[in-house]
Amino acid sequence: MFQDKEMVNDYLAGLNASLTGYSNIIAQTNNVELRQTLISLRNQDESRQRTLYSYALQKGHYKPAAPASEEVVQQLKNQLMNDMQN
Repeated sequence: MFQDKEMVNDYLAGLNASLTGYSNIIAQTNNVELRQTLISLRNQDESRQRTLYSYALQKGHYKPAAPASEEVVQQLKNQLMNDMQN
């Protein structure tokens, strides 16, 4: 039988995969109505993912990576800005 942690992590992985799938499909959809429907579905899954993430964090089922230092964040911002300008 699945334990709470396994069920939460499995569902979280599924939601994360669906969000990736929605992004790919939305980017390639030409039909405006279908695109809006997919965006709505993606937004609902993002909300579910955030709720489940918060639950997993609270229960100790998930431990996020250590936060990046301000220096690393600034380097990444600079790199992204440079990439956008080129």
